[in-house]
Amino acid sequence: MSDQLYLSLWFPNFRLASLPEKLTAVLAQFTRVSGNPRVSIASTLPLGFNESPVFQRIFVNDDRSEQTDDSLPANAVAEATEQLHDDMAYEFETKWQLWQPEPGGDGFEPTWRLEPATVRVLGFGPEFDEGSYEQNGHIRVDFGLDTPWVQEDTDLSTDDTDRVKQNVEKLLAFVLSVEKHCGISSRLLWTESGEPLAEKLIARLQRVN
Repeated sequence: MSDQLYLSLWFPNFRLASLPEKLTAVLAQFTRVSGNPRVSIASTLPLGFNESPVFQRIFVNDDRSEQTDDSLPANAVAEATEQLHDDMAYEFETKWQLWQPEPGGDGFEPTWRLEPATVRVLGFGPEFDEGSYEQNGHIRVDFGLDTPWVQEDTDLSTDDTDRVKQNVEKLLAFVLSVEKHCGISSRLLWTESGEPLAEKLIARLQRVN
């Protein structure tokens, strides 16, 4: 079964005033590992996860319109965090390229393509969602479902595992880049079910056709 995958980050002597700088630094690591320097959506959430955003901006980062510098991480973060409040969270969507299979049909092998996958980076005020940052981290990276790294619903051949391994390498490269460049004190890569991702990967690759 697919599982939500997260990376929680904590910073030493953290202060709310430093949150924009930390968010920008984390978003910049996607550029290092995947080459995408743009934010696609920036939102400000009040009080808790069930509340509607009090600010949201959607950036068009394709050929439909001329790109501006507004969607660069530093600028998008500055706009969304212009008013910092203890009971708010600040969310930024970006995309990176991961290998995904397209079913071949009629017994043919799947065709693997690099496709954009959405990642959400959230920075939490200390009173947002009743102080849930203690469990979620000062910043939490939501990778979405762990499907690109596990592919439980795909019959993998030995050759297909190379694509899955490349996705895993990109994930690990991002985590290591955050450790090196973002000044964190601790981090936790975790799944919603609590099942360790490493164990799921080992079990999955042992079932290769």
